Amino acid sequence: MKTNAAVLWELNQPWSIEEIDLDGPKEGEVLIEFQASGLCHSDHHVVTGDFAGVPLPIIGGHEGAGVVVEVGPGVRDLKAGDHVVTSFLPACGRCRWCASGHQNLCDLGALILTGLQADGTYRRKVKGKEVGILSGVGSFSQYGTLAEASVVKIDDDLPLERACLLGCGVMTGWGSAVNTADVKPGDTVVVIGFGGIGSGAVQGARLAGAEHIVVVEPVEAKRDKAFSFGATHFATSMEEASALVMELTRGVMADSALLTMGVLEGRHIDEALNIVRKGGAVVMTAIASMADVTANLSMCMMTLFQKRLLGSLYGEANPRADIPRLLNLYRDGKLLLDETVTAEYKLNDINQGYDDMLAGRNIRGVLIHDHS
Repeated sequence: MKTNAAVLWELNQPWSIEEIDLDGPKEGEVLIEFQASGLCHSDHHVVTGDFAGVPLPIIGGHEGAGVVVEVGPGVRDLKAGDHVVTSFLPACGRCRWCASGHQNLCDLGALILTGLQADGTYRRKVKGKEVGILSGVGSFSQYGTLAEASVVKIDDDLPLERACLLGCGVMTGWGSAVNTADVKPGDTVVVIGFGGIGSGAVQGARLAGAEHIVVVEPVEAKRDKAFSFGATHFATSMEEASALVMELTRGVMADSALLTMGVLEGRHIDEALNIVRKGGAVVMTAIASMADVTANLSMCMMTLFQKRLLGSLYGEANPRADIPRLLNLYRDGKLLLDETVTAEYKLNDINQGYDDMLAGRNIRGVLIHDHS
């Protein structure tokens, strides 16, 4: 079949809207009519080359939501008409990591930057050339053929244009606070960077019972939005935040600091370690360039003050359990998704959406596919 999609042909170039030849589902795959996709910063990391070695051309998009059109042989848990959210990390349910409750570390995740299907082949061509999909999803396309391992069924009453955000950003931020930082009632939490992941982290800290949630964000215009998501304090610099945390905690400092800015740099690590208490945790959720090995930290302080530096992939979430779980919180009004979306875009406007994200005008942008 034919479908339209946003394709990246070269690094540091705009997304190009192309007509794609799409094959139907094979063993263990489903064909999805995508209704919406989040415009996540991770796709921009591909554009800039921060994710080294991603083969081009590639169709972007990994926060997808849509409706199953067709299922291939061997698909057990999905049928045509089901509403689904994609997980940017697949979960096979059988490897060591899935079996031990760490679906975010599924062995199939090794394929997400290769552009390949789970069987190591392609299902798409553009101008006669095979084209891959980011994270096994490629939701910057009107239709997609995906592995069942990358798809989670959701209830039909939930809005797909909001549910898509749980495919990566909101879940990643929420889990960074709840799972990785293990925020407890009464904690003081610092969230450094208030975008798609940072807004999820603030909500995770709020739902976990944190007493003080300090957002550090240089874009002053995001202040009111941060408070509406649950922040108790707002600072535009780490210097300002450090003085504020010192006062709030009577010198003890924060229990945890979550690095959720657009691009992680080495200097951010030492700044975060200095704002947490003895035994405190710094969670690295933001993505740095694969070529950046310039992490700055005091090794002696790590030992003497027993501080912890933790990586967090997809917020340590188990997508098959946690996507429905968070959607229930959304249905109950406890998790804010509608308020997360600043603007919606059509496929032809995708580059404007990323310009808005990079300029700090959006908390989240969402791509709405037109099937008329």
